Amino acid sequence: MSQAKGIKIYSRDNVAVALTPLEKGNVAEIDNSEIVLLENIPDAHKFALTDIPAGDPVIKYGNTIGITITDIKKGSWVHDHNMSTCANTRKSYEYTYNQEAVLPGGSAETFMGYSRYDGSVGIRNHLAVIPTVFCANGPLQKIASIAKEKYKKTENFDGILPLTHPYGCSQTGKDLETTGRTIAGIIKNPNFGGVLVVSLGCEINDLVQLKKYMGNFDPSRIKFLVLQESEDELADGMALCDEIREAMNEDKRTPAPLSKLHIALNCGGSDGFSGITANKITGSLAERLVSAGATVSMTEVPEMFGAEHILMNRAINQEVFCQVVSLIENYADYFQRYGEKVSDNPTQGNKAGGLSTIEEKSLGCIQKGGNCAVTEVVAYGGRASKQGLVLVSGPGNDLTGVTGQIAAGAVLTIFTTGRGTPCGFAGPTFRLASNSVLAEKKKGWIDFDAGRLLRVQSPQEEQELQDELYQKVLEVINGNYLTKNEINEYYQMGILRDGVTL
Repeated sequence: MSQAKGIKIYSRDNVAVALTPLEKGNVAEIDNSEIVLLENIPDAHKFALTDIPAGDPVIKYGNTIGITITDIKKGSWVHDHNMSTCANTRKSYEYTYNQEAVLPGGSAETFMGYSRYDGSVGIRNHLAVIPTVFCANGPLQKIASIAKEKYKKTENFDGILPLTHPYGCSQTGKDLETTGRTIAGIIKNPNFGGVLVVSLGCEINDLVQLKKYMGNFDPSRIKFLVLQESEDELADGMALCDEIREAMNEDKRTPAPLSKLHIALNCGGSDGFSGITANKITGSLAERLVSAGATVSMTEVPEMFGAEHILMNRAINQEVFCQVVSLIENYADYFQRYGEKVSDNPTQGNKAGGLSTIEEKSLGCIQKGGNCAVTEVVAYGGRASKQGLVLVSGPGNDLTGVTGQIAAGAVLTIFTTGRGTPCGFAGPTFRLASNSVLAEKKKGWIDFDAGRLLRVQSPQEEQELQDELYQKVLEVINGNYLTKNEINEYYQMGILRDGVTL
């Protein structure tokens, strides 16, 4: 019988993860015990380390990821055919602060960024063209195309960035407010040295509505075009772009403290390796950044279910604990209003990649935040105001979730994936592959191969890989490395909707 490779993540786990496709009859040695595999085990999937009777918990990451629905023999494949979720049950929570949580710190270390009117600091200097409403998308794209031809990228100008979206009219109430707040947050993201806002003129999310959420802004950098008031929107749009570009002429990178840095952490197309490679090493990066005074944010609230108790007990105080509880309960209510179950979150791709339940997905997902203390909970469309780990209300959907983080002030998205995705958002997206097969296959998508973490032989090698990631991210921040989405010019934004269409 040949020797099989598997990994047990936490000491109390009763399953291990196959590091390669394993065949029936292979022997895996875990904790000095030999496990004879009773079935073929796909890579990144789980196999039982002991007999698990029906009705007992399946333990991974030291936590319950589901309940067995049949007796499972030692060495058997453990997946959604023989286990089920517990995530649809409402729970009560008590606050027990995790004394080992990493608190926001300070550092003399700086990065080179673009200081803005409101005190924020960007890592890119785009002129963005953003609509208030979908009706403006066509003229906006023509204006952006002309401007792109006229204004080439330079050392301190990252080019024209058109960001269309399908909303802004036929909305009402809280849904309309969320749209306005989110667009306003994107407009004021510090990666934009200037913004041309394009309005149709009769939309519900008109400039009167939008400006309610913008607060103070530099009128030389943010300008507005109302299409219905213009006889020649292309000429008028270009005249405004000329004025904005003139205001950006003297922009230069200058040193800024890491406390001015906000990085979004997100994932998509996750697999069974995500939580033990890409998300894990991103968690070490998050701890390092937070210790130096930076802000990191996570969203994907449905992908906290089953792991929410861990985040709650990292809340920096009772008030923030209550905010995290409300975050979870509000999302449970959101699902219930539409007659859906949060346990439906894992996709067929997630399951093919070895993730059996939402609890398993969530416990891997939150690894991106390391052991950082949660310092703030921000509503979707709101702005982060604290250093440390900030939770932004938002869905598991990548586009709408990351857009919410960018509206909250994030200037870089660290995005992990196991199945692979080329998506870019409204700014630079640094993508980590959870496995080396993906990293090799999709070199045009992937910026960092975190699958190498499975092959490290010592703590020193692991630290070297963490240091490599940290230095690579600093290169992105300082403008010395363009992420693959920037090279490919893959940019987009989306907005969370929760309301009627009029």
